[in-house]
Amino acid sequence: MMAARKDLPRYTVPSLTPEDGATVAEILQERLNSLTDLHLTLKHVHWNVVGPHFIAVHEMLDPQVDAVRAMTDAIAERIATLGAAPVGTPGALVAARTWEDYHLGRATAIEHLGALDEVYQGVIEAHRKAAKDTEELDDVTNDLLIGHLHELELFHWFVRAHLESAGGALSTEGESTELGAARKAREAKAG
Repeated sequence: MMAARKDLPRYTVPSLTPEDGATVAEILQERLNSLTDLHLTLKHVHWNVVGPHFIAVHEMLDPQVDAVRAMTDAIAERIATLGAAPVGTPGALVAARTWEDYHLGRATAIEHLGALDEVYQGVIEAHRKAAKDTEELDDVTNDLLIGHLHELELFHWFVRAHLESAGGALSTEGESTELGAARKAREAKAG
């Protein structure tokens, strides 16, 4: 049995206990933080991408920014529906995040795409975990997260298509950091 929590919502959706509603809201708050960070990172890349493929990447990112921003709104509204208060302030996001800030400033399209490959990988893995964690708790939240995964994976594919050889090799293969992936993508493009 769970210990009594002082942060329990006064109400939640029918068929969930206040404890389950609070648990789902906590899971969603982490996703809200992650997706808010992602949409700001995508906009940052949109503003700072340079080089021969500038316009293709610049224009590819705005629809992603809009879609991810819509995801944050849906998640925040679900948190509120569960009876909790979504937190969307920059300070709270920075204090709560468990990942580092995006490292690249002005850089070539291929470098940013290499870094975004890592960013999307992390976001998608965490989103999948959240979907799994809500699977038994709340069908509506689980469905929301799975719907987001469809779009996030599509956007990741758009990024990876720029990093893939005709034979299917990914230039960022084996990298686990944004800067490392950016470097490998740049080197593969130059080589």
